[in-house]
Amino acid sequence: MKTLHILVLHGPNLNLLGTREPAHYGATTLACINQQLIELGKELNIEINHYQSNHEGELVDRIQQAGADGIDGIIINPAAYTHTSIALRDAMLASAIAFVEVHLSNIHKREAFRHKSMLADAAIGVVAGFGATSYLLALRGLKTELSNTDE
Repeated sequence: MKTLHILVLHGPNLNLLGTREPAHYGATTLACINQQLIELGKELNIEINHYQSNHEGELVDRIQQAGADGIDGIIINPAAYTHTSIALRDAMLASAIAFVEVHLSNIHKREAFRHKSMLADAAIGVVAGFGATSYLLALRGLKTELSNTDE
């Protein structure tokens, strides 16, 4: 069985997980989420690479590099850029790499401006509202989708 290579991208302010608005985002740190993904990846024969940036251009650069790195799929939590970034959308479309959008909170239960995603209609799926588990669900879903396209 081929090892899948998945890039997990974390957008702005996610480096503050565990302390930033725990009522919305939970108490789990980003380091813990990354470790959980690595552990689940080992079970599923997936190599996990992760990257966090507070800067839109750095996220765009990493998406553009993903193809050259042999990345099979991307899990992205664009955070606040979800609602504003045409640049991230364009980078995801240009990369032609299958991706899942993920959110810790249910963005549809929050402020109206958070209900619109610039990426959701291009994603193979969106997982939101399950806290840190959202990332694990996204990884399982992405693996299933990529495995189905290989057959």
